[in-house]
This record gives sequence, C-alpha cells and structure tokens, in this order.
Amino acid sequence: MKILLTNDDGITAPGIAALYNAIRSLGEVVVIAPAGVQSAMSHGITFHRPLMTRDFQVNAEMFGTSIDGTPADCVKLGLRTIWAERFGAGTKPDLVISGMNSGANVGINVIYSGTIAAAIEAAFLGVPAIAVSLHIGESPRTQWQRAAEIARAAIDRVIEHPLDAHRVVSINVPRTEKADAAMPALRVVRMNTSAGVDRHERRESPEGRAYYWPYGNGMEFFHTAQGSDVEALMAHNVTITPLWYDLTDDASLAAWQKRLHA
Repeated sequence: MKILLTNDDGITAPGIAALYNAIRSLGEVVVIAPAGVQSAMSHGITFHRPLMTRDFQVNAEMFGTSIDGTPADCVKLGLRTIWAERFGAGTKPDLVISGMNSGANVGINVIYSGTIAAAIEAAFLGVPAIAVSLHIGESPRTQWQRAAEIARAAIDRVIEHPLDAHRVVSINVPRTEKADAAMPALRVVRMNTSAGVDRHERRESPEGRAYYWPYGNGMEFFHTAQGSDVEALMAHNVTITPLWYDLTDDASLAAWQKRLHA
C-alpha cells in the first residue's frame, strides 16, 4: 500500500511524526505537508503566488516534502504533480491520511479544519482519505505516540472494509495523557451541527482603533446532540464519522425545482 501523509499543523509538528511512526508498517508512506502551521485554513488554496517546496529529513525516521501553502494545496499539488514525478504519470496513492491534528475536529469545527480539508481534497480527486485528530486537554501531558497507536488501531478497523475512492472518514482520538492509556471504544457517529460558542474580546490599539481578539477552547457548542461526534468524544470514545464533499441539500432539492421550474 502507498500512502500520502499530510496535515495542517506543519511538517515538523509532533502529531504527524507520531502518526508516521504508527502507520509506516502499512506500506510506503510519502509525507507531503505544509511548511508551517495552517490550522483553521479550511479548504483555502493558493493562486496568487508560487508554491515553494523543500525535500528534507524531518527527523531520524521521517523524510518529507514541505510546501509553502495550505493543506488543500499540499494534496492538490501532491496528487496531481509530485506523486506523478516520483512514481510515474497516472499513478495515485492507495490512501491519503491527514493528521494527526493537535486538537479535535468534531462538530462545526469540521467546516473550519485544514486537516479535514486535506482529506476532502484527496477524495475529490479520487483517492480515499482518512483524517485523524486528537482532542488536546489543558495539561501538557499529551502522549503523542500512544495517541497515534490508538489512531492506528482505528485506521486498521476502517480499512478492513473497502473505501470508496471519493469518500472521507474522520477519526477523532480522545485525550491521551498516559503512555499506557487503554484503547477506547470506537463509535460511528454523525457530526454535531450546532454553532460553536465563539467569543471576541474588544481591545484598543495605542492609536485608539478597536480590534477584537478571538478566544475560547473551540470545544464549546450551543447544543450537543445525542449520538453526535461531540457527545461521543467527550465520553472518551474514538469517534468515526463518514464525510462527503457534496454540499447539495438533497432534502429540499425537489421542492426548489418545483418552485422555480413551475
């Protein structure tokens, strides 16, 4: 199996290194990731400047290519150009994995996430994808390697079944702060769709101009639906949520056709 591994925290982030170590026994893992932090970039792509790349030994185990762009840029350029340059025209990886993100991507955060966007870009281009995110607590005791081992166990369960070329599966690992943390239960759940409780603190610059500083932990929502990813993750489960990039509201499509085509 050939795997393209990317993320949105940047190629030197601890999450991608830990996940690389956890998945490399699956096959050949090619790392193509942003040069720096691209969190909450959603599905932004770059058109107004060139995408600079660099091949280098990231750490003792992992070699990779950094791209001075967004997570979606990394997958778009990686699949359409870099992969073909290395493995031949018309070739694609068997799977794209995005992560492991520093922070959960559940609820409405799925829309904002660069981690999810990278996976969706892969699926859009015809390669099945898995996004992996880790719920980070307030303590600095996060055990990245154990969290990656938990993620690998979840990935193994997912790929036991054939993945459609245009589908995305999002995996969220609960807080992992012990090196011997037990394997949490896996739950297949839907995305919580309530808005987040966002806050912005008003401040003034030295010249008297108002500006607003966003703050909050990103995991507060106006409502948590029963059976949702937020509820399951907060109960310390590994959440698995299938995603789809077609934003058409099928439930109301026929009604709109009737209204406007009459």
